[in-house]
Amino acid sequence: MSKLSEMNKIDVLQLIDRLEQMVTSGMRFPLTSRAVIDEQQFLELIDQLRVAVPEEIKQAKRVSQEIDRVLFQAQAEADKIIAAAREQAGMLLQEEEIAKMAQARANDIIAEAERQAEEIKQGADEYALEILTNLDQEMTRGIASVRKGKAALARLIESYHDNASASSLSEKADAAV
Repeated sequence: MSKLSEMNKIDVLQLIDRLEQMVTSGMRFPLTSRAVIDEQQFLELIDQLRVAVPEEIKQAKRVSQEIDRVLFQAQAEADKIIAAAREQAGMLLQEEEIAKMAQARANDIIAEAERQAEEIKQGADEYALEILTNLDQEMTRGIASVRKGKAALARLIESYHDNASASSLSEKADAAV
């Protein structure tokens, strides 16, 4: 508080005290609450109050305006903080949404890759089965050929034995004659 406002405060309070003293020390009418006071003194005190009170009112207005200014600044700062918090929350939600979308996309890609891998594996298994089936058939034919060749050789060898036996018998028969 400034020195002038302190003086005005004291002046106003002193002036009010002097008014009160004037009324209480005035001459009383018996059996009433009325008193006679010096009109000139009373009017001088009123004039002094008129000068002092406007200064007090100005000081109160200045204090009120300062309070309003501080409150306005505080509200503006609070609004900025709230706006920044909302913006940050919005960005976090966006980032979270982007992360969810990226995760969903990654899951889709993984699922598609697993499906394709399963198809490739199934195709490779089917191809391997076809190759093995063809190989089995070729080998079966080859074994059948080998068996036929073996049987033919066995017959041929047997026919050699039969011929050799027949020639040895004929030689023995010729020798016996």
